[in-house]
Amino acid sequence: MTVKPGWPGRVFEDFAVGDVYPHRLGRTISEVDNTWFTLLTVNPNPIHFDAHYAAQTEFGKPLVDSTFTLALITGLSVADISQNAINLGWDDVRLPAPVFAGDTLYAQSEVLEVRASQSRPRQGIVRVRTSGFNQNGTVVIEFVRTIMVYKRGCVPEVERPGIDRR
Repeated sequence: MTVKPGWPGRVFEDFAVGDVYPHRLGRTISEVDNTWFTLLTVNPNPIHFDAHYAAQTEFGKPLVDSTFTLALITGLSVADISQNAINLGWDDVRLPAPVFAGDTLYAQSEVLEVRASQSRPRQGIVRVRTSGFNQNGTVVIEFVRTIMVYKRGCVPEVERPGIDRR
């Protein structure tokens, strides 16, 4: 048997301004996802879970909670952008089109800035603009995210119990 390592994620030195990462996975949103998220976050706005109310609005049906959309699109970018990072913040979040249950969302990120950290020599700062698209190619969310990424050779090694390391 040969043990194959999983994708370790990118490190600071792997990023360059102008790089674009089309994130491989897409995700179809269900009504249950939206209801669960509104309950989990205690969001009582009926536009998210009251179909009768939503039918009387300009949208005609419940909207997916926008913070779910933000979380989902961020999550779709993790494997490519922030596997070895921590979030420092989100800026300029824009929601140019609604998201509904049944929509499938995809994402891509463009590197805007790469710089060394002034206070943490083992890490650097990367800023990316991430865009989320629905199945029709319509942009439904855009935001700028700032992350602190480990430099090469500085990613903490974590012992994982039960993992065969032959």
